[in-house]
Amino acid sequence: MRNHQVKRVGITGGIGCGKTTVVAAFRQLGVDCFVADEVAAAYYRDPAFLGQLRALFGDEIFTPDGKADKRRLADLVFADADALSRLNSLVHPRVMADFEAFCLQHQAAPYVLFESAILYESGIFRQMDKVICVYLSLAERMQRLRERDHTTDQHIAARIAAQLPAEQVMDRADYVVLNYEGNPRARQVAYIDKILKQ
Repeated sequence: MRNHQVKRVGITGGIGCGKTTVVAAFRQLGVDCFVADEVAAAYYRDPAFLGQLRALFGDEIFTPDGKADKRRLADLVFADADALSRLNSLVHPRVMADFEAFCLQHQAAPYVLFESAILYESGIFRQMDKVICVYLSLAERMQRLRERDHTTDQHIAARIAAQLPAEQVMDRADYVVLNYEGNPRARQVAYIDKILKQ
């Protein structure tokens, strides 16, 4: 239930499209940004959350010292839609509760950003007033992910397949930032920021 008036703007895009860089550009303009993955990362240090994770997926996704093995968990959920759904049902309510608290702290802002790679897949887009898509071609995303994650094309393809096609996300969004090399990213961000502040 929404109990405040701050405008909520979702920002999304496929893995490897450069959302982090675009969020940083908004932050440089003074926009308050909630990054779902950064918030969720802290849950993996919470014993209660780890207990729920173990109940859902068993001991095989834990290291001998009791920490969650995020790479093993990612391999599992991106190869199994049901496992991904179970993980999301554990993480998403916590994320949205934290986002509600974030919005309450920033009620005076013209708008806040909520960044998530799965804004549409999770249904969270319905709680946003507007959505920004960060777009990059599949070939460029694959190249970036190879360099960033040092992983196989098979692993990258599995993660991409778990998300909506980038073109569908772009079609559904209110605004698009084209993030390919040489494109004036800062100018696009400034333009969208100006509209959102009106």
